[in-house]
Amino acid sequence: MSDPANATPRRAVVVVDVQNDYDGGNLAIQHPPFRDSVVNVARAMDAAAAAGVKVVVIKQLAPETSPVFAKGSHGAELHPEIAKRSRDHYVEKTMPSAFTGTDLEDWLRANAIDTITVVGYMTHNCDLSTIIHAVHMGFAVEFLSDATGSLPYANSAGYASAEEIHRVVTIILQSRFAAVLKTTEWIECLNTGVLPERDTIYASNQRALARSAA
Repeated sequence: MSDPANATPRRAVVVVDVQNDYDGGNLAIQHPPFRDSVVNVARAMDAAAAAGVKVVVIKQLAPETSPVFAKGSHGAELHPEIAKRSRDHYVEKTMPSAFTGTDLEDWLRANAIDTITVVGYMTHNCDLSTIIHAVHMGFAVEFLSDATGSLPYANSAGYASAEEIHRVVTIILQSRFAAVLKTTEWIECLNTGVLPERDTIYASNQRALARSAA
């Protein structure tokens, strides 16, 4: 596949796992707050529909005994803001990446999509996995940092707040894997045809070194 980042994008918005468990449920998103980020997911979907950009909705499912996303549970259902909006394709998954065990890649290629715009949850898990998987398959990726979110973790490796996880992952993604931007910025790109800024590992590192030396 030719490098889609250097051409006019043929986009699809991929809405990842905007489900009730993230809205104050057993995996409540903390940063950015769910109530704010879900509004931006909806804005991105509406802007895509208005611009003729296809929308794919992804849903995570787990066994009935799971504490989150259990089949048949309220927590596993799509959030009402997403469920009520139109979509061009629907995918159910059981792994973090929206590509694993699904028809997402085939559908994107059948529709000549070369760029995916990822929104939804979580920044550091299903979004991260989907984005890296997409890059490895030759897709260009955009990631809307205010249409997603994280939660805190504590385990044998240490503790990280939701803000820390979200901030660090978005910086890493911008360095190589995606163009990271706000929803308003992305809508402007959609309307004007301007391509979002992309970066490199080397340039990101050089800026950090210059900042440390200042």
